[in-house]
Amino acid sequence: MTKPLAELTPLDPEMFDPVCPSPLVPFRVGDKWAAMILRCLQDGSRRFSELKGPLRGVTAKSLTQSLRRLERDGFVTRKAYEDTKLGVEYSLTPLGRGLLGPLDAACEWTREHWDELIDAHEAHMNKGG
Repeated sequence: MTKPLAELTPLDPEMFDPVCPSPLVPFRVGDKWAAMILRCLQDGSRRFSELKGPLRGVTAKSLTQSLRRLERDGFVTRKAYEDTKLGVEYSLTPLGRGLLGPLDAACEWTREHWDELIDAHEAHMNKGG
């Protein structure tokens, strides 16, 4: 059960390490931002502006596209309020919540193989790739 929006702790703008480039993570759900969006929503609903904080480097257009894809694929729901102060909230669906366990496993695997991933990425870049 997720907490209501008013009870959630604000997202930490530093929750994603800027030194951890997402292209090195070999597992993807959707696009570059999707897994991080799922993480941001794991404790409850969030507004668009809240999601932008920890997702440094995401443009409004990219975030909108990622959220739309996640909604289309059944991982996220979008709730628009008539009161413009409340705006729009995004939440995980049960299907989206089901991805958190595999995402945890993928993150752990990445931590265990971090040096190898960096070495492979650098070797590829040095070849001109």
